[in-house]
Amino acid sequence: MEVTDSVPTLEIPRDHVAETAKEMVIGIVGGVTQVMIDIMKVRMQTRGNGDMFSVARNIWSLEGPLAFYKISIVYSSFHAFSQFFDTVGDDSHTSIDGKTSLGRIYLAGGMAGVVNSFVSGPTEHVRIRLQTQTHEKSSRLYSGTADCVRKIVRQAGMRGLYRGLTATMLREFGSYGIWFSCFEVFVQEISKVQNKKRDELPKWQIACCGALVGEILWITNYPMDIIKSKMQTDSFGEKQQYRTTLDAVRQTFNAYGFKGFYRGLTPTLVRAIPVSAGTFTI
Repeated sequence: MEVTDSVPTLEIPRDHVAETAKEMVIGIVGGVTQVMIDIMKVRMQTRGNGDMFSVARNIWSLEGPLAFYKISIVYSSFHAFSQFFDTVGDDSHTSIDGKTSLGRIYLAGGMAGVVNSFVSGPTEHVRIRLQTQTHEKSSRLYSGTADCVRKIVRQAGMRGLYRGLTATMLREFGSYGIWFSCFEVFVQEISKVQNKKRDELPKWQIACCGALVGEILWITNYPMDIIKSKMQTDSFGEKQQYRTTLDAVRQTFNAYGFKGFYRGLTPTLVRAIPVSAGTFTI
């Protein structure tokens, strides 16, 4: 009898690869749309002019190419974590129809948010510092993205670039956990009431679900976004005001009470409606 040695190979199902690629494309397009809608809205409100190409150039100069695929990281990571939890889980955590439970969806979304925070953290840090500096060229601290990154690293090292990472991770975990699980709840309920499949629902209903998810997301996680922004606009060295995330929470509450965690919420909620609706309908 002939004995042959065989080396087992790991075969990745083609449908998994295709689905992951699909999520990446959807995420990239959604990310571009999200950023474009937001920036274009602000530009038209404040200046009354501007076109898509100039907006794109400004986004590139402020945040770099990472601004266009941060959302794609979320979607692809969510898909990967969902598959992982389905693989290692047991039947007690699946819904009646055999689909992934809402608990797993929330956890997969939250973990995708944590992964994304390692990209969104430093890019938002740089963007915030560029946007909050004076508009007068003679007194600007940073001349552009590269200059901002270089000066932050010079002052505080790579750790300084990731300032507010804990707050960012907490915000992203809660935000994207809500983002995916609440959307799933709304779509399932609408499908059940109308006795339709998900892909049979009209776009306007999907957009409404997305808009509602965006409102819930920001109402829930806005306080942590406030803390993140406070830490990322803080000075370096001896002038630094907030030492930790908890310290920023404590100082904010002592100075403003609970209202301090919701300052500026109204324009954020207005912004979230077209952004979230547009992202989900793509």
